Amino acid sequence: MLYLLASCIALLIGPLFYRYFSSGSGLQKGLDGFIFVSLGGLVLIHILPELLEHGGLLAIVFVVLGLWGPTASERLFHRYSEITHNFALFLGIGGLLLHTITDGTAMVLAQQDGNSIMLALGVILHQLPVGFAVWWVLKPHLGARWTVLIFAAIMLFTGIGYFASEQFLPYLNIDDTIYLQAFITGSILHVVLHQPHGQHENDTQGKYEYQAGVGSLLGIALLMALLMIDSGGHEHAHHDHSTEQLMSWLMTIAPVLLLSYAVATLRFKLGLTPQDSSLSRRWFQRLAGPEALVITVLLLGPWLAVFQLLVVFILSAYLSHAQVEITDPHTKLPSHALRFGFAHLVDRSAPWILLSLVLVNLIGHPSVPLSNPVLQVIVLLLVFLPMRFCNLGAAVLALALAYSGWSPLAIMLPLIAAPVLNIAQLRLMTWTQRGILLAIISVALVAALRLPMWFSLITLPETLNLVALLMLSGLFAASLLRLGPRKFLRRLMLVKPAPHGHSHGHNTHEQAHKHAHHGASAQKPHSPADKHSHH
Repeated sequence: MLYLLASCIALLIGPLFYRYFSSGSGLQKGLDGFIFVSLGGLVLIHILPELLEHGGLLAIVFVVLGLWGPTASERLFHRYSEITHNFALFLGIGGLLLHTITDGTAMVLAQQDGNSIMLALGVILHQLPVGFAVWWVLKPHLGARWTVLIFAAIMLFTGIGYFASEQFLPYLNIDDTIYLQAFITGSILHVVLHQPHGQHENDTQGKYEYQAGVGSLLGIALLMALLMIDSGGHEHAHHDHSTEQLMSWLMTIAPVLLLSYAVATLRFKLGLTPQDSSLSRRWFQRLAGPEALVITVLLLGPWLAVFQLLVVFILSAYLSHAQVEITDPHTKLPSHALRFGFAHLVDRSAPWILLSLVLVNLIGHPSVPLSNPVLQVIVLLLVFLPMRFCNLGAAVLALALAYSGWSPLAIMLPLIAAPVLNIAQLRLMTWTQRGILLAIISVALVAALRLPMWFSLITLPETLNLVALLMLSGLFAASLLRLGPRKFLRRLMLVKPAPHGHSHGHNTHEQAHKHAHHGASAQKPHSPADKHSHH
């Protein structure tokens, strides 16, 4: 009973402190960053691996449908975008109410002999971001009265799960509801990704991004605490493995990434900059850095690095000869080399590095049938096309694929093609240029089959790896503070998202009507800083 009471109190902290967080834009941005990172991270690192384990690759399809379905509907039926967004909200509420029943039963399970009480503590702690997020998202739409009723329903369903656990457990088998849960998970992600209060209007200059960054760091701290607590439960050993794998990868790449940023600092000081007068040298930097070669040499082996360097030289020579311009060039560079290597480059590469690790942690899951090399290449192309990968992110992706046992074709493809094989870049080429580019990449991949297997040149002491990881975490945290979490992750998107122009709050019918007919005008361009994209 004590666990149930603590769970309800944790849930109510959000509404009780909402008044303080809504009193100023800085606190609003901080809370938004907290919810964005904690809930988004919980889905990517904790929930999706479980969905994959029980539902395989098809579960991801339902997640994508839940995530992009409302967005696609809003674009197709713009006048009814409010209805589609609300549908996603209420679908998420329904899924949340079903999930709270399992929360109640989990707390009962934690009290049984042989189970860890950490499971109950994890359920209680995860109510903190849930309480904040539900009130933050729903109150502007439904008003305080209806939102209070939803909170009461959440606590009621938690109590039902707690007191009727023996009756409900046989019917709450995840295998029977896996695709519904996957679709609801995508719907929750849809709501999390879109700012609920139209804060873009209050913070057009980005002056509150520091507060958003602080909130996101607090969200990361809570997320790490939840994952460590959850890994202590015997029922969730697969999560423990998933989290341990991510930590192992981070520990391995951290010192090499720091060295890569140092190499970037040195080449900038020596005059090799993204604004070089030579198009071929600019293409070489886009494709290899050369700081990305540091990762290949030390962690994948010198043979792969030499081959990557050769192919990158060929691609740079061809693309410069064909006068193909680089999409999203660096339009503003810092004057100091250290700031370029350890701030500017970190801002541009950190989202891609984190995405690569999380992505491979998902698609490299044993439940995902991707052992066929051709299928692996197709999946990677589907990932590359809508995104603008940077070279450091591509090198980390190749390394994670190697650790996951993927084929040499799949390991080599990101190293030579990820920064150039995207829709935005291909649009700047003619059909002939695209054909020649694909021919060069195809020949290179066939030749890569004769390369020796990858291997690591270095093995550092664990203490040194940990120190490097702490330093790298500090650099990434500083980037989050500079940019805020939404701008930090916005670099991953092919098309910069327009503000989510729903008529949130208690708007009049006239305002809603105006929104429906003039929604396109609400899509303001982002600040010039947003336009600086990736390598």
